[in-house]
Amino acid sequence: MQELNAIQLLVVWAPPILLAITLHEIAHGWAALWLGDATARSQGRLSLNPLKHVDPVGTVLVPALLYLLGGVILGWARPVPVNYRRLRQPRRDMALVAAAGPAANLLMALCWTLLMGLALLAWSLGQRWLGVPLLLMANVGILVNVVLAILNLLPVPPLDGSRILASLLPPRGAMALARVEPYGLLIVLLLLATGVLGMILAPTAGWVQHFLRDIVFAFFGTS
Repeated sequence: MQELNAIQLLVVWAPPILLAITLHEIAHGWAALWLGDATARSQGRLSLNPLKHVDPVGTVLVPALLYLLGGVILGWARPVPVNYRRLRQPRRDMALVAAAGPAANLLMALCWTLLMGLALLAWSLGQRWLGVPLLLMANVGILVNVVLAILNLLPVPPLDGSRILASLLPPRGAMALARVEPYGLLIVLLLLATGVLGMILAPTAGWVQHFLRDIVFAFFGTS
């Protein structure tokens, strides 16, 4: 398969990435709304418009620089606002709100897995013009969503995993974890620069990806 040009790369990568970050944030907002906090809805953050969730630095600048430097691409969206005090059971509910984002990414990974199967089916029926782009896009969709889910489950503030961990810790432990938050991005970038983040993400994401692809090929075959 020939190498894709810049426009083809954009067409293949943009939809999965925009869907991944948009639905991740919407999932946080809907979970908060369901649990008593309507802040995200009142600020228009339950929208499918990706521009509502784009962070100029985290969604555009940082990933672009990392791509140009040839490293692991890392980025983030503009966080959905959640008023902790409006949740019915703040400690428990904050964990559920946090978990909703990675859960949405895992669900999207499953949807992209199904699309990969349909792409293989189209290919086997001789519809290569449709099967090839769908196959490439589905592969990107699985990769992006699996990586986002695993990354966000790391217990480093302000990632979702830290919110989940804080709800399980005694109050003093949760407060100590919260004090780390101003340095969270620096910690993540340090883990990235030292290769530790890649050592955490690569094997886990690779295993999940292979598992999902094995399901696809088991049902749809390789022809």
